[in-house]
Amino acid sequence: MQTLSNPTIDSSGDPPASVSSSIVRRQTRPVPVGSVIIGGGHPVVVQSMINEDTLDIPGSVAAIRRLHELGCEIVRVTVPSMAHAKALARIKEILATTYQAVPLVADVHHNGMKIALEVAKHVDKVRINPGLYVFEKAKDDRSEFSQAEFDDIGQKIRETLEPLVISLRDQGKAMRIGVNHGSLAERMLFTYGDTPEGMVESALEFIRICQSLDFNNLVISMKASRVPVMLAAYRLMARRMDELGMDYPLHLGVTEAGDGEYGRIKSTAGIATLLADGIGDTLRVSLTEAPEKEIPVCYSILQALGLRKTMVEYVACPSCGRTLFNLEEVLHQVRSATSHLTGLDIAVMGCIVNGPGEMADADYGYVGKQPGFISLYRGKEEVKKVPEAQGVEELINLIKADGMWVDPE
Repeated sequence: MQTLSNPTIDSSGDPPASVSSSIVRRQTRPVPVGSVIIGGGHPVVVQSMINEDTLDIPGSVAAIRRLHELGCEIVRVTVPSMAHAKALARIKEILATTYQAVPLVADVHHNGMKIALEVAKHVDKVRINPGLYVFEKAKDDRSEFSQAEFDDIGQKIRETLEPLVISLRDQGKAMRIGVNHGSLAERMLFTYGDTPEGMVESALEFIRICQSLDFNNLVISMKASRVPVMLAAYRLMARRMDELGMDYPLHLGVTEAGDGEYGRIKSTAGIATLLADGIGDTLRVSLTEAPEKEIPVCYSILQALGLRKTMVEYVACPSCGRTLFNLEEVLHQVRSATSHLTGLDIAVMGCIVNGPGEMADADYGYVGKQPGFISLYRGKEEVKKVPEAQGVEELINLIKADGMWVDPE
């Protein structure tokens, strides 16, 4: 995985140029999270979360640094107690003195007002879950929620949330309102059911409190463990915000996606579908694996959609009876030799039928045109024909001649 530097803003305030794409992204406001900007036309931001206990300061520092060096642009940590909140001050200090400042997000749950106020001093963004921020004791015999009960809890939420909102507002920091399908508040479940509508209304309640306090550095997430629910919730959230004149960025993710191939497919099915619709400004792929394994999946999704260009894009035909060399083996050789490069499209095509036409958009082509020989292309132009045994070496020489080569680390 190619290490990425964080996107920056130039002196004009304009976002950096991103890869051209046919996807038209939903227009959102820019929300600063440390040195990174979410939304406002900036590249889609990659996030992850460490597994270490935040009280383990050396372990947390090392974990944050590992993720950041892999290209994770924002790192989240859990903060279940006041001691954890205070440990973040030391974590941030060590990162700044021994490595560099890394944009940090604190996860706060369960009546976390005091914890959130403390941790807001030390991080760039605080994530709260509306369903857990103010604890509502469930009643087993409840059959309905009266409007008075609903409003009474709403007022308690406002009183609890207001100090945190003011703190973040005055410090120029951000908040993620992170709704989870599996943890909707009881009154939302009774009023709207276990539905995307309930998720959206839960988020809107918190958004309106923030707006009333002139705080708009908000990022919204609507995560669910089932892809259809997740898709419906994000689409409804985007539509409702558009109707209400809100332009907050959306943080995409399929929560509790699992591990292995299916976890990756499940995450991609939800995240990529929304990104292709222009919805989403930042994402996390949540795998039951080491956090470092999430980052390549994030960038592969963005690369496949043309939203980020962070590695070589390989175009290769599936092979058939016309193929004039061992396509799978040669693709592996080409990938091994060039995968450290950034921003190139390289095509490996087995025959002349699929060659020049289907690889027309590639920067370089490696095509089997006759037995024992390889034709090398620069764009649509055939540059030279070489013996098959020299094909990969000559491809590298061609890239070097064009000044597009860098030596691997």
